Amino acid sequence: MATKKTRRDAQQYLLPEVVSQVRSLELIARFIVEGFLVGLHKSPFHGFSVEFSEHRQYMPGDNIRDIDWKVFGRTDRYYIKQYEEETNLKANILLDISGSMTYTSHGISKFTYGQYLSAALAYLLLKQRDAVGLALFSDQIHRYLPPRSTNSYIKFILEALENAEPRQSETALSETLHLMAERLRRPGLIILITEFLYEDPERIIQGLRHFRHFNHEVLVLNILDPQDLEFRFSDEATFVDLETGEALKTQPHLIREDYQRLTEQFYRTLKQECHNLRIDFHTILTSDSFDKALLRYLIMRRKLF
Repeated sequence: MATKKTRRDAQQYLLPEVVSQVRSLELIARFIVEGFLVGLHKSPFHGFSVEFSEHRQYMPGDNIRDIDWKVFGRTDRYYIKQYEEETNLKANILLDISGSMTYTSHGISKFTYGQYLSAALAYLLLKQRDAVGLALFSDQIHRYLPPRSTNSYIKFILEALENAEPRQSETALSETLHLMAERLRRPGLIILITEFLYEDPERIIQGLRHFRHFNHEVLVLNILDPQDLEFRFSDEATFVDLETGEALKTQPHLIREDYQRLTEQFYRTLKQECHNLRIDFHTILTSDSFDKALLRYLIMRRKLF
């Protein structure tokens, strides 16, 4: 049984500022997932533990002879063994590597946070014996690894993430979403890790609707730096577009209120439109611990089975 100190040591690796001190992406993925699982065991979400990846909760009408009594003995809950075809989730992680993702106000950029989160999600998916693929994109698809479920596949995903470099091309998210939807026609789970700052919400929604057209379940993790929402800059600042290099000098306190209002309105519209499409949309800050995003994935996975 893990001691309180062991649990505390494990869960510290859910914090971005701690994880960023580890050099190996493989260790980062493992530390994040193990810290997350330790937290699950003492939370209301204990039933999500990945040791039940081949089980599902007993439902009225199920044959009681299929109940796994060993699992019942450990959890005091009824689970039945799933057949192989019931557990075969195919997921694609789509990571935005456009230049604007390199912004940071506190030490870890949106790009780096996305790398760590993608690695942890891939590690968790494979730990659950699910199939996972990876797409790196900006204004186009730069690399794609199709879903596989073998444990050894993690090294290829981590290698692709480690070698990924931000692209200085302008964001063309909606067009790229259409390209990926056409490429990924077989229904599965799409985990989109990006930021939504530069495009018309309707164009973004059209791209996301394309995935739903092919019966994908979609989880959107909108990665933002705290300053993207707060806009707490000094009295005079020069803002440089990380994709075009265009510079603009202004006094942030004069436009802060309008910026915050328009930003809030933008994300409220996006979230509502995603809700209408039955797409899970969640904003994750680069200061947030990684369990926030991993829990969203597990909640969605539970809905699928």
